[in-house]
Amino acid sequence: MNRGSILSISAMTVLGLALVPSSAVSQQKSLKDQLVGAWTLVSRDNTAPDGTKGQPFGPNPRGILILEGSGRYAWMVGRPDRPKLKSTNASQVTAAELGAAAQGFGANFGTWSVNEADKSLMRHYDGALIPNNEGLDTKVSVSLAGDELKLSGNSPLTGERTDAVFKRAK
Repeated sequence: MNRGSILSISAMTVLGLALVPSSAVSQQKSLKDQLVGAWTLVSRDNTAPDGTKGQPFGPNPRGILILEGSGRYAWMVGRPDRPKLKSTNASQVTAAELGAAAQGFGANFGTWSVNEADKSLMRHYDGALIPNNEGLDTKVSVSLAGDELKLSGNSPLTGERTDAVFKRAK
């Protein structure tokens, strides 16, 4: 092959790669990069170790999971039918009222990481509405399809299985 042919083939190869969409040349994002952002809760179902199923936050829970790229997260979920408090002044709310409202609400925050190999997400609870969870690590399996995220795992305290479905917040 002569020098002109080699240069011509090289030039055509470079031109061809320039015309290929960048998404075809670049690698797919890591699982962690795909998870970063805000997710709204669609459903949350629990299964107790004895097989009993339940929805502790009702059939239409409201919630959000925020996964920051820096490795911090915040999660909150609540029943839409929680009882309203008699007063908006926190110092005038009875312990019974506050307890009833808290039973339909969950929240925690801390740090998160991803195991790309087994497609799992690990959360470390720095703070939680249920103080017994503070300091614990939980591992859940991740299933991601487009804008739908499914997290499934067992509670380290109760052994209860939780299956949560989220959609990417817009």
